[in-house]
Amino acid sequence: MNIGPVDSSRVPRFAGPATFARLPRLDQVERADVAVVGVPFDAGVSYRPGARFGPAAVREASRLLRPYHPALDVSPFERVQVADAGDIAANPFDIPSAIEAVEEAAGALDAKLVTIGGDHTIALPLLRAAARKHGPVALLHFDAHLDTWDTYFGAEYTHGTPFRRAVEEGLVDTEALSHVGIRGPLYGKKDLEDDRRLGFGILTAADVLRRGLDEVVDVLRQRVGDRPLYVSVDIDVLDPAHAPGTGTPEAGGLTSRELLEILRGLAGLDLVGADVVEVAPAYDHAEITSIAASHVAYDLVSLLAMQEKKQT
Repeated sequence: MNIGPVDSSRVPRFAGPATFARLPRLDQVERADVAVVGVPFDAGVSYRPGARFGPAAVREASRLLRPYHPALDVSPFERVQVADAGDIAANPFDIPSAIEAVEEAAGALDAKLVTIGGDHTIALPLLRAAARKHGPVALLHFDAHLDTWDTYFGAEYTHGTPFRRAVEEGLVDTEALSHVGIRGPLYGKKDLEDDRRLGFGILTAADVLRRGLDEVVDVLRQRVGDRPLYVSVDIDVLDPAHAPGTGTPEAGGLTSRELLEILRGLAGLDLVGADVVEVAPAYDHAEITSIAASHVAYDLVSLLAMQEKKQT
């Protein structure tokens, strides 16, 4: 029998420690098929800091999540053992050291991971850990920004560079790379040319609006195929109306409904890991961003639970 969330009919949702979805801690279970882990790190941001407080805020907002997912028709916490693995401690003053610590800790966790950031710098060590287990992975990257720039102020490791480094290091399958939700001004047309050269396909926020969710999901599924898949969600893929609490907001983004429906359309793909990053609660209002991020993480956990059961 899997150990599930605290029973809300016996203990009010606002009481007790704020583990993700009120799930048991990793040290309270014999094993975990899926683990939710935080990385409170934001030394790689280029504008507003504060994502170091994202994991705690998302956990707090996740108190209201319930154990049955009707859209996917799955009870993820019954199907597999899901646990909260706590936070990975990362050096806030030394980005390369922090990246090394995240890679090592993620690789040591014997479970499929949904990681809560933290800024998008952490995607690089998480992809390193995933590629070490599965080989080069397909990547679906939900974001307002490309995050394939070369450097910022001469720094190679920032929240705007992880996916260029991932391509350079051979961590991702360049036949199966997609951005979703891209929008806003760029430094120049060369940004798009460089991104295309790295192997990325782009579905902009406007594409989601004009082409519709079913077509977008079909395009993504065809691009991923049967490859092992990693999903990285920067919460600023959502419009600031749906996610004001983030470091680099851009107008014209997806709604939370659109993002969740696209994620649900990935059911059945070989998902091997995921992250939700860039929640900066100091800029949030009424937990709008944290609530959205908690639901994104819940959908990713549910997809992993379905995939894990399929393999066993």
